[in-house]
Amino acid sequence: MKTVALSDARTLPLWRRPITLLFLMALAMPLSFATWSALLNNFVIEVAAFDGSDIGWLHTVREIPGFLAIGVILVIMVMREQVLGLLSLALLGVATAVTAWFPTLGGIMMITLLSSIGFHYYETVNQSLQLQWLPKDRAPQVLGWLLAAGSAATLVAYLIIVALWDTLGLTYNIVYMASGGATLLIVGYCALAFPQFESPNPQVKKFILRRRYWLYYALQFMAGARRQIFVVFAGFMMVERFGFEVHEVTALYLINLIANMILAPVFGKVVHHWGERNALAFEYVGLVTVFLLYGGVYWFGWGVVLAATLYVIDHIFFALALALKTYFQKIADPGDIAPTAAVAFTINHIAAVFLPAALGYLWLVSPGAVFGLAAGMAATSLALALMIPRHPEPGNETVFARLAPAPAE
Repeated sequence: MKTVALSDARTLPLWRRPITLLFLMALAMPLSFATWSALLNNFVIEVAAFDGSDIGWLHTVREIPGFLAIGVILVIMVMREQVLGLLSLALLGVATAVTAWFPTLGGIMMITLLSSIGFHYYETVNQSLQLQWLPKDRAPQVLGWLLAAGSAATLVAYLIIVALWDTLGLTYNIVYMASGGATLLIVGYCALAFPQFESPNPQVKKFILRRRYWLYYALQFMAGARRQIFVVFAGFMMVERFGFEVHEVTALYLINLIANMILAPVFGKVVHHWGERNALAFEYVGLVTVFLLYGGVYWFGWGVVLAATLYVIDHIFFALALALKTYFQKIADPGDIAPTAAVAFTINHIAAVFLPAALGYLWLVSPGAVFGLAAGMAATSLALALMIPRHPEPGNETVFARLAPAPAE
């Protein structure tokens, strides 16, 4: 495979440039992962009779590869990041395609573990490539467009599910096979059409944990803990408490996708104009409010309309997480991006390994308390976000840097 320096890639036709590859991968991943997620709660309840504890354990298994994402550092010693990203996408596509073949607790956990390895290793490498390939002055806007592109691709799949699930009598197997197969087709094209792009900054291929990145690590930890509650229990609530069927859950996803297509590019501009601190603070204030209202759905019996509205708003706020990526891009040494992406993914998933299972048992006793805990996590994230300086850069990683500059390591 031909190798092209990143500085020379602009001479290639548009369909062979790095930005095009990023967009195609952004399309391929959610076709499998988002479709799997949309059907998951109905699939496990209808086929395997899951309860809150079972779904908690399933998501704990799903997050183990995220916790072990630090293994990417070992893999890129012998394999280029671009190749690893495509292989990881291929594994995600294959695992998604055969999900319905394993309709038991053990089978679902096994296939979920495989798809999760593909998803988390892809996400680790993809974040690294984005921050290496995108210039700092354009990164927020382009990241917003990449989010919008992924939402647009998934929108097509969800429209098909909503429109044809009952009409054509679609089955879980048909939908999973189609979505996983579409991902594999895109991966095959990317492997054949694009050269290997060589970044101007060789990446450190060893484990690094720098003290001056401590705020980024802390924000990643809290983001992972908080996000698990939404991913695991918000959708499960819509099925368990309000009896949502497949096409109704997918309709909520459709609304989320349309909102992301419209708002993600806007959020990119917001981050570029207002800075990472203000963008993240706005996100966390919103999430505190949303999670408290989620708790009210259980504590005070508020209805399905509010729950569905909160589900959409909750999902929209997560699009502002691109500010966390650009914050790190601004403070990082260029050669630290790949190993720190792996370390950050592991930190992001520390809580994810034990929280779903533990909170699954709490869910059986008090679902509202689960969302109350999430509100506390969002408030902690807000306090951390306020420590980001208005103009972060190496040597100015936190608001305390001017008083006591952080050490280099």
